[in-house]
Amino acid sequence: MPASDAEAPAPQVGLAAGRDVWVVLPTYNERENLEAISAAILAALPAASLLVVDDNSPDGTGVLADTIAAREARVSVLHRPGKQGLGVAYREGFRWVLERPSTKAVVQMDADFSHDPADLPRLLAPLMTDADLVLGTRYIRGGATVGWPWYRKLISRGGTLFARTVLLLPYRDLTGGLKAWRRELLDAIRLRETSGSGYGFQIETTWWAHRRGATIRQVPIVFRERVAGSSKMSGGIVREAMLLVVRLRWNAIRDWMARR
Repeated sequence: MPASDAEAPAPQVGLAAGRDVWVVLPTYNERENLEAISAAILAALPAASLLVVDDNSPDGTGVLADTIAAREARVSVLHRPGKQGLGVAYREGFRWVLERPSTKAVVQMDADFSHDPADLPRLLAPLMTDADLVLGTRYIRGGATVGWPWYRKLISRGGTLFARTVLLLPYRDLTGGLKAWRRELLDAIRLRETSGSGYGFQIETTWWAHRRGATIRQVPIVFRERVAGSSKMSGGIVREAMLLVVRLRWNAIRDWMARR
């Protein structure tokens, strides 16, 4: 089916309760948030499982994750040797959950409460109908960003506008990190060939899904500034994303020319 820019249908039961769903939660120095965000995710999706992917956090986030997993069977922990970027953490986390044959859907989200766990059933609901990928979207009707200074909003909106223009994509929020994937699509996209982290990884995976003709839906979300801890955003992440977008377009043009 062709990709769609329409808002998603209303929530439904079943998959929206989290059965056969894995939530992948990358962490780096998120000890202040981890206990509460884990509980909130599992309360929102009682039948789901949670994978914490920790990059050897110096503040002991990984140790706390092991403690949570020891008392809660729905939580697993993937320890990585160090901080290599959000995209790398997601790639390894996705591969880990896709090795579980029962996995039907995968959710990705931040660990700092910028993404509201209460939105998860609504995010998953379109996967029960025709969606292959659902994007939590700040920049459609019903969506918003709360608590950001003007320059953060400018970077986020500007990044999406740049990516939409260069890559000819219709989606309104390409840099957001709250997504729900149907297993088959996540299996099919070129994870091993992705190279971005941060904004770049979010743009790149949506690009590959779109290129495969996936049905992509958008649901409005309210994104709030983190509750505790510090932001991992940097100028280098922004520059990487812009260069990655240009490289994706250039590779697409080159492939098109080669087929002529």
